[in-house]
Amino acid sequence: QVHLVESGGGSVQAGGSLVLSCSASGYKTPRYCLGWFRQAAGKDPEGIIVVDTGRGSTDYANSVRGRFTISRDEARTTAYLSMRNLKPEDTAMYYCSTYPVPIGGYCAIEGLGPDFGVRGQGTQVTVSS
Repeated sequence: QVHLVESGGGSVQAGGSLVLSCSASGYKTPRYCLGWFRQAAGKDPEGIIVVDTGRGSTDYANSVRGRFTISRDEARTTAYLSMRNLKPEDTAMYYCSTYPVPIGGYCAIEGLGPDFGVRGQGTQVTVSS
C-alpha cells in the first residue's frame, strides 16, 4: 500500500519561498501520478501540480504556473514542491497526493483531491501580506 509522509510548510511573507517534501513508499509500478492539492479554509480543494513519473510530464493549475515546480530525488523516493513568489492567496493546507495513471490516459490536476487516490497528512502554508 502506498504511503505518503509530508514535511515542510510554515509561515512566510508575501514574495517568499518554501519547499514541501513528500516521502513516498509502497509503489508496485514505476509509473504513477504524484502531486499536490491544497485546501484553503472554507474553500473547495484545488489540485495545483502533478507529475507523470513515467513520462516526466507535468500539469499545473494556472494559479501556480510559473511559481511552483515539482521535482524528485534521484532515488525517486521523495518529491519536492518548490514554491516561490508566494502570495497571501496561497495560504492553505497542502496535501501530497498520488493516484494510478489512468489506462490509456495521463496525469492531470483534476485527478488530485481528498476523494481520490492516497494523500499525505497535510502541512499548513501561511503567507502574510
